[in-house]
Amino acid sequence: MKNGRKILIVDDEPSVRNSLRDWFTEDGFAVETAEDGQAALKCMHGGPFDIVLVDLKMPGMDGITLEKRIREIDSDAAVIILTAFASVETAVEALKLGAFDYITKPVDPDELSNTVRNALKQRELHEENVRLKANVTDLMLPSPIIGDSPRMKHVLDLISTVARTDATVVIRGESGTGKELIARAIHTQSERRFFPIVAVNCGAIPETLLESELFGHEKGAFTGAQYRRKGKIELANGGTLFLDEIGDVTPKMQVDLLRVLETHQFHRLGGNREITSDFRLVCATNQDLESLIQEGSFREDLYYRINVFVIDVPPLRARKEDIPELTRHFVEKYAHAMGKPVKQVSPEAESMMMAYGWPGNVRELENAIERAMVVGTGPQIEPDDLPLHVERRPRAESELTLAAMERDHIRTVLRHEKGNITRTAKVLGIDRGTLYHKLERYGIERSS
Repeated sequence: MKNGRKILIVDDEPSVRNSLRDWFTEDGFAVETAEDGQAALKCMHGGPFDIVLVDLKMPGMDGITLEKRIREIDSDAAVIILTAFASVETAVEALKLGAFDYITKPVDPDELSNTVRNALKQRELHEENVRLKANVTDLMLPSPIIGDSPRMKHVLDLISTVARTDATVVIRGESGTGKELIARAIHTQSERRFFPIVAVNCGAIPETLLESELFGHEKGAFTGAQYRRKGKIELANGGTLFLDEIGDVTPKMQVDLLRVLETHQFHRLGGNREITSDFRLVCATNQDLESLIQEGSFREDLYYRINVFVIDVPPLRARKEDIPELTRHFVEKYAHAMGKPVKQVSPEAESMMMAYGWPGNVRELENAIERAMVVGTGPQIEPDDLPLHVERRPRAESELTLAAMERDHIRTVLRHEKGNITRTAKVLGIDRGTLYHKLERYGIERSS
C-alpha cells in the first residue's frame, strides 16, 4: 500500500542501497537511491523528499557536507545520518545542522523504520501547523479598510509601520471613522496575530463594572461575585488589548491602568496573587486628550505613557473621494447578505451622497446603504431609497449655486463612468463637444 511519502537513500555501498530500497518499498514509500553526493543533489532538485537517509563516509562529498547542501535545497526534508564510524563530534555536528537523528551501522531495520516513522510524524505536525496558521490568518482577517485617498493611504502606511513593533498606539478620530477596524488591522499584521485581540469600550461601562471587567475578580470579591472571573487584561495575554474611548476612563481607573502598563502585573479584585499579562496596548478616542489634561480630567503621566505612536483617522467629509469605493463595498456586502441583485448606485443618488456632510462618517454611510438596500426595489439604489436626512440635508451656502451643483454632478457621473467621455455625455444628455466645454470651464480633469 502506497503511503504517498518519498524517501531518498544515499550510500556508496550498492548492497546497503538495495536492501534499504527493498525494505522501504515494502513499507509503501516511493524510493529513489543515489551512490554519492552529486547524484543525491540531482535527485533533490527533482524532489521534494520527505526523508533523506545519508551515509556519512562517501567518496567525494561526505554526509555532513551533503546535509548542508540538502538544507539549501529543501529545509523541510528530514535528514537521517547513517554511518559505521560513529563519534560524538560528528553526531553533534549533524544534529546542529538539523539532522533528525544519527544511526550507526549495521542498521537494525526495525530501529530505522521506527526513526523514519517518528521523523514523518514530526514533519506531519509541522505541515499541519503551517496549514492551521494559514487558516487562522484567513479567518481572522479584519474587514478591509477601504480608501484610496492620500489621507487614507497615509493611515495604511502608518498601520504597516507600527504593526511590526510592540509600541503602544493611540488612534484618534471622530465616532464612526473606523478606529476599531484600524486597531484590528494593527493586531492582524503583528507578530501577536495568533493570540486574541480583546476589546473594551471604556465609555460604555460604569466605573464600578469597568474595574472588574479589566482586572477580573475572585469568588466573593463583592456581592454577586459567585465565581472567579478572568479580566480582559488577563485574557489579552500574548495578544492585544484594545481600549476604546480611553478618554472616558475615570481618574481612579487611570491610576490603576498606569501601573498595569508600567509593570504588566495586577491583582484580581479580592485576590492577593500577582498576575502577569504580556499584552500590546492599542487605544482609541474621539476626544482631545490634551484638552482633557488641561481640564484636569486626564492624567498627564498616563497620556505620555500611551501617546507613543498616534494615528489620526480623517473624517469621511475630508476624504470624499473614497465615498464611491466605500459605497460599492457596502452595496456588494448587503446585496450578498439580502440576496438582492443590486449592483450599483445611480449617478443622481451618488451625487446626493457626495454633497452630504456625513457627520456619522463611515458608520452612517454603511447604515444609509443598508437602509437603501432594504427599501429599494430596482436594480440600483435611487435617491428615493436613501434616508431622508441624506436626501434633504441642505448644502453649504458655497454649494448652492447652479454652477457648483452642475460641476459636482459632472464630476460624479464622470467618475461613475470611469472617465469615459461618450458614456458620460450620454448620461448627462449632452453631446461630447458640450461636455468638453464644461470640463474646461470647471477645470475638471477626466482622471478626476
